[in-house]
Amino acid sequence: MTDKISVWQRIKEDICCVFDRDPAARNVFEIVTTYPGVHAIQWHRLSHWLWQHEIKWLARFLSMFNRLLTGIEIHPAAKIGRRFFIDHGMGVVIGETAEIGDDCTLYHGVTLGGTSWKEGKRHPTLGNNIVVGAGAKVLGPITLHDGARIGSNAVVTKDVLADQTVVGVPGRIVKSTLSEDQKQKQKLAQAVGFDAYGTSSGTLDPVATAIHGLIEHIHAMDKRMDNLCDTIHQLGGEIPNVKMPNLADCELQKETGKKDAEE
Repeated sequence: MTDKISVWQRIKEDICCVFDRDPAARNVFEIVTTYPGVHAIQWHRLSHWLWQHEIKWLARFLSMFNRLLTGIEIHPAAKIGRRFFIDHGMGVVIGETAEIGDDCTLYHGVTLGGTSWKEGKRHPTLGNNIVVGAGAKVLGPITLHDGARIGSNAVVTKDVLADQTVVGVPGRIVKSTLSEDQKQKQKLAQAVGFDAYGTSSGTLDPVATAIHGLIEHIHAMDKRMDNLCDTIHQLGGEIPNVKMPNLADCELQKETGKKDAEE
């Protein structure tokens, strides 16, 4: 009885986590019937159970069926944690000795592959809260520690420490810890709905670069205006006290507008 509750609880978590990571998700029925990433993880959990119980041919057959149905290839021996989400899904490949923690997200075209034909551990290990952008390749028996982000089309062959972001070919670290200015810019980007699949201002995508440039410009103008107001006050001048909306309010308004549109 406990096993059945555990299985259903895990299925529920796999479905409900989609609402947190895909703004296009509208209801549970739509997710269950139209999301290939959700289908793929459920088929994998069944084939993984069969693999663990030495029913390996059937496990491989279900894995092949899963690939034909969803375009997502997951070896039945791969270990995957809770609340795992594959967005879009087509072209995702997860190798035999790959290990994935809780609350991880993969976009389409991601490969968790090996770099050797030798037996043993040859695929990546992902910690918790990992995001791997579209088209990225994470190769070899390396470890992505908790909170790491891999940008779109990056090729990663070395360990990534916690909360680091990696972009490019070969993968390079673009940031490890955020300064207060960077956190403010990140909040501003999120408030206008910009995330770009784990990219950064160091990427070559012209649209992403242009948006990052606008965010940098707005942030610089805000700081300049604050300094100008302080100078005017010091000289005895007065400026009308106009309350500016903060980023948290902007985010709340965006969520409220989304709910109103759904209703």
